[in-house]
Order: sequence, then C-alpha cells, then structure tokens
Amino acid sequence: MRAAESADSNLATPWLRPFTGRHRVSTAWRAGLPLHEALNSVGPRSVQFVPQTRLSADEAYEAFIFRTRTVPTRDNLHDFFNGLVWLAFPQTKRRLNELQAAEIARTGVGATRGPLRDALTLFDENGAVLDAPAALWEALVARDWHALFVTRRALWSDARLLVFGHALLEKLVAPRKAATAHVLLTGASLSNALDDATLAQRLGPEWLAQKPFVPLPVLGVPGWCAANALAEYYDDPKVFRPRP
Repeated sequence: MRAAESADSNLATPWLRPFTGRHRVSTAWRAGLPLHEALNSVGPRSVQFVPQTRLSADEAYEAFIFRTRTVPTRDNLHDFFNGLVWLAFPQTKRRLNELQAAEIARTGVGATRGPLRDALTLFDENGAVLDAPAALWEALVARDWHALFVTRRALWSDARLLVFGHALLEKLVAPRKAATAHVLLTGASLSNALDDATLAQRLGPEWLAQKPFVPLPVLGVPGWCAANALAEYYDDPKVFRPRP
C-alpha cells in the first residue's frame, strides 16, 4: 500500500482528532502531490515544507529548520504525521526546534545528544500531553492502572489526551496494545493545557532536561480501543507494568 493510502486508512481514530487538516493533506497527497506540497496547500504561512533534498549532508536537520524556517519532508508516513503536528502546533514545534538548535550551536553534533536534546527528541517523537483531574494524575504517576482505567474510569470524561509525538502517531496506524506515550509530567489539570501557545510557553530547558515524563499505554484510554471496555484488558503486566 502506498504511504498516502495508508495514511488515509486510519484518519478517523480518536488520537487524530486534534489534527483538523489531516483529511485535506491526505487527499492532496493521494492525488499525486509530493507530501511537502500537500502540506503547504493547507498550512499557515508560518510553516513551510520543502523537499528532503534541500537538506545537505553536512547540516543537522534541526539546525536547517532553524536557519531556513522550513521543514525538510520525505514522502512517507513518518513525515506525514510530523507535518500534521507542525500544522496543528506550530508554536510548540518551533519552540522544540529553537531549543534543539541552541544546543547544537552550544555543543555541536556528537555521538550523544545530552540530556536536553534527548528529552526534546523523546517528546517530539513519542510525547503526549494530558489535561485531566488530579485523581487521574495520581493514579498515572503511581502506575496504578486499575485505578486509572477501571475504578476512576468515569473521570476520563473530563480528561483530554493529546498524542503529540509523530513517531507514535505513525505506530498507531497499525495499533498495538503496547503502544506507549511519554506524557509530560505536569501533575495536575491545566486550563488550556492543549493550547499551542500555552504548551510552547511551558517548555523550559531546565525542566525538560530532567525528562519529566511518565509512561502511558495509550490504547488503555477509554474509547481508544474497544477491547478496553473489559476490566480484564488491563491485567497484562507486559503492557501495564507496575512502578519500579
């Protein structure tokens, strides 16, 4: 199956609802436009996508984006989802890029990324943001999965989970029970937590360098998988692991 067709086959899933331009991008891509042109056809002027060939071998990807204010894009699912996140959360993506570029300018590109660049990459690829009642946060941090998803299940009607990481969105094209997000550990319900400007402002380098994340198997979220309507779904220690 072509990447464009694969992208279009799973666009109605709950984790993609925040990405309102997804159908237009997918339609343009399936019609034959290169992905960077499909993204540009629906995107704001603040974000521009260019062919991957614009990126030279001697310049880091993050440094190129910072220097040119454009995003190199390949015709594949990984970059399709990366583009969707750029379109929906341009300020947050720009903030991540600014922090990456600053670290590259400060330390160069070496064999290891360092704690801040590691955290930035982890959030960019596999991150999520949760706006939820305090009782759900308490259960999540404790990795008390039964409380989080069974006894306190009704509280999820007042919660919102944003899957931000584009690599995780790509994995969810063929959902597997073990798919796990790294949720930013804000520790409480936040007004407008999923707002682009609010999220961008929260991304301080000192805080991120501490890797303030907690794992969450996303298919455990009520409504995200039909099988999790049964409490027995969570009796799987290979996925719903206790806190070390």
